[in-house]
Amino acid sequence: MQYNFDEVIDRRGTGSSKWHYSDDTIALWVADMDFKAAPPILNAIEQVTQHGILGYTKPTAALYDAIIEWHSSRYDLRLDHENILFSPGVVPSLALMMHVFTEVGEAVLVNDPIYAPFMSKVEQNGRTLVTSALKEVDGKYHLDLADIEAKIIEHKVKLYLLCNPHNPGGRVWTADELEAFLTLCKKHDVAIVSDEIHQDLTLSGHTFTPFLTLATGYEHKVVSLTSMTKTFNIAGIKGSMIFAKDKGLIQKISQQQQLNDEYELNLFAYTAMRHAYEQGGAWLTQALEYIEANIDFTVRFLAEHLPEIKIMRPEASYLIWLDCSAYGQEDQMLYDTLRAAKVELNAGIKYGNEGHLKMRLNVACPKELLTEGLNRIYTALGKDSKHG
Repeated sequence: MQYNFDEVIDRRGTGSSKWHYSDDTIALWVADMDFKAAPPILNAIEQVTQHGILGYTKPTAALYDAIIEWHSSRYDLRLDHENILFSPGVVPSLALMMHVFTEVGEAVLVNDPIYAPFMSKVEQNGRTLVTSALKEVDGKYHLDLADIEAKIIEHKVKLYLLCNPHNPGGRVWTADELEAFLTLCKKHDVAIVSDEIHQDLTLSGHTFTPFLTLATGYEHKVVSLTSMTKTFNIAGIKGSMIFAKDKGLIQKISQQQQLNDEYELNLFAYTAMRHAYEQGGAWLTQALEYIEANIDFTVRFLAEHLPEIKIMRPEASYLIWLDCSAYGQEDQMLYDTLRAAKVELNAGIKYGNEGHLKMRLNVACPKELLTEGLNRIYTALGKDSKHG
């Protein structure tokens, strides 16, 4: 079946966080897609509503099997039912991990730039936030292992929050990079929580490595977080998974979840998750092809019309990290200039100090919307001209 990713669906007036406007502003920011969800997911949800009883629900054996098969066949990650817990979302799970691995006041290390909740959840939970800036070399980010080790020693870091694939930079950390990082954490007895929500959006030419596939002998200190919501554009249906292979650790996480009743999903989340993993592969393949074409188009457009923007081409996901320092000197002014042109991107400074004068651009939308959005960026930052 061929899916139509060119269809423009008006999301204004639906309560959409992304399309919150009363005018014709183009939304190229929040990390969800403007594509209709995969029909197998929509059909499964429709069948639930037609059944007519929306009672208490628990995860089924079929759901566990779908999760296990997806991760085994795609990433050679071997899981059993007892390795899997459910959570309302990856961000709540990040907060949960503070209580699993650290005490109030202890240090948690994250990279800079990084998805903003990595920083906010550390501080909101009374932990000490420590950052290590990523190194940009040849247009992509690298882990600065020397700085990471220095920060671990100086601050007595207990927990490292890793983002793989990285948001906002789009890096898919290689197995060698992850092995070197793991060796460092083992040396200093630092726990690792790996946010892998963008795993299924890895682009051609790159290979995603689940951290748990490398953690043999250190499983008691490693947790992976992931979700079907980013992959299949169903973020409005809250749901995610926690993976851990050590029995004692999974019990500790489960006990912590019980304290706040954060271990159950709703009926629609369980349904969407199962059918996404069972039947959503073809939709995802086509979505990734469309996204890659949009990335290519965006790179060409910016290179031609705004050549001083430095583009960090993503290795995963549909988010492009743009260095706009040639077009502004102040973060808020840069953001406001684009908003005045009726196009919204994520302000890079929200992702840490390394995001100064950078913007995050979401290209997971019909090409018609993307083209108009890019033209508005050009209007704001370059000459007032239109390009198709």
